[in-house]
Amino acid sequence: MSESKKTRWYKDAVIYQIYPRSFCDSNGDGIGDIRGIISKLDYIKDLGVTAVWLSPCYKSPNDDNGYDISDYRDIMDEFGTLDDWKEMLAGLHERGIKLIMDLVVNHTSDEHEWFKQSRSSVDNPYRDYYFWRKGRGKDGKKPPNNWTSRFGGSAWAYDDATSEWYLHLFTKKQPDLNWDNPKVRKEVHDLVDYWLDLGVDGFRCDVITYISKVAGLPNGKFNPIQCGDEMFTHGPHIHEYLSALNNEVISRYDAMTVGEAAGVTIEQGLLYTAESRGELDMVFEFEHILSEAYFSLLPKKFNLKQYKAIMSKWQDGMHGKGWNSLYLENHDQPRALGRCTGDYGDKRKEASKMLAVALNLLQGTPYIYQGQEIGMTNCDFSPDEYQDVMVKTILGIVKKYVPFLKPVALKVLKKKARDNARTPMQWDGSEKAGFTTGAPWLKINPNHTEINVAEAEKDPTSILNFHKNLNRYRVGNQTVKLGSYRQFDKNNKKIYCYERAHNGKKLLVVCNFKNAEVPFSPPAEYNGFTAAAVIQNYPTARTLSPFSLQPYEAVVFEVDC
Repeated sequence: MSESKKTRWYKDAVIYQIYPRSFCDSNGDGIGDIRGIISKLDYIKDLGVTAVWLSPCYKSPNDDNGYDISDYRDIMDEFGTLDDWKEMLAGLHERGIKLIMDLVVNHTSDEHEWFKQSRSSVDNPYRDYYFWRKGRGKDGKKPPNNWTSRFGGSAWAYDDATSEWYLHLFTKKQPDLNWDNPKVRKEVHDLVDYWLDLGVDGFRCDVITYISKVAGLPNGKFNPIQCGDEMFTHGPHIHEYLSALNNEVISRYDAMTVGEAAGVTIEQGLLYTAESRGELDMVFEFEHILSEAYFSLLPKKFNLKQYKAIMSKWQDGMHGKGWNSLYLENHDQPRALGRCTGDYGDKRKEASKMLAVALNLLQGTPYIYQGQEIGMTNCDFSPDEYQDVMVKTILGIVKKYVPFLKPVALKVLKKKARDNARTPMQWDGSEKAGFTTGAPWLKINPNHTEINVAEAEKDPTSILNFHKNLNRYRVGNQTVKLGSYRQFDKNNKKIYCYERAHNGKKLLVVCNFKNAEVPFSPPAEYNGFTAAAVIQNYPTARTLSPFSLQPYEAVVFEVDC
């Protein structure tokens, strides 16, 4: 299919992210799997989503929970077989749901055959598939440059077999691929083609903005936490490589791509997503997460004024030029409740619904992370209960160099650890939360006895049923899909109020981010218009007039003008 024939179906999609290890276990080994996903396809359909993004399920030794791939063309044993995967894909497509796979091609596992060959000798044909360099110093035992891993420590590992170092921007078991080698690019094109031929509808491209490194791999600017970012983020050939991948492979299918792009600016975002350039369809920017990056020293308190400014900047900057991705949660971010709402107390349901309204009526494609639709929360872990390699690495560094800071590190990790998002899905209130009959691979949040799908399905006012209704309202709504965006009262630190307008119809979205009553008056230009709420998270009837917003209240007015 040529680029000109792309339907761009993603512009009217709601995407549900599944982290397979934590979604549903079908065989009692404590690990979620593909047959578990198959058993929940009707649940996914009923949620009203139109696509699923499946986190990595390829063969992997699981040093970083599947983001270290040893075989791109097969399925991890713990998750099932390729036939199971094909059955899942067919089941999704039968229900009108598309499938987006995770594409992890900045690095492989060190157990991938390419790397096994590469490390075997300096003249192996696969040697240049990765970055190998001699070390510094007389004995060559110092890393080739000062770049640091995203998980801490040097980004280089010494290999005794050939007395050289290889580059790994993540763990030592995740060596970086050398995209400057045309053979590597051809390999990636082939594996993308493989999955698209099997029927995949798109890809989420993991850390894709890291794939092009500055020639010569020079030292980066000194940074006490991370060095080298400017040498491999949005590198010199990134647009060339993405354009070729799109033009030579992806554009032949009606597929979408979304790139993980930490640190991306509006200007860069437009370069990646402008339809005329043919690179990516969307990017995940990190700016609105407000310093929740892995290594910021302390979590930053949520600032609504700052959040609104960032969201408005992206809404205005991308409108008519690129396309936004809308998210608050994923497998790498703590749960949004608390992080974006402060102390919500007994208003968990109201706060969750409000966050959904505030985000999902913006222009772009919304992503719902598993459990977000029932208002799952962060979990209280003891130090030995964490499974995340990032957490273990940080605690190891603290223990070795600054042991007196361990209490501070644990306090920070309690709020920021990726395990918070990876606790098993809470299907019911039974001992194992309906996730498994065995010992779960990661702690189940004790609050599953109250927060679970079974309870939510019985409650017509649940967060789950609210998400269903919101999704049905959004999909096919041309004002939400195409409308202009305008923010009102930008300095208000309690209320997020914005307008979407298209073809004589306006949506006025009003969200109270505080656990307190807050007075609200419609913008002056709405004087004289009458409208009842079309979406609200309280039963109180609302009309387009001054009123007092209840804690975390969200109201949407639809106005013909």
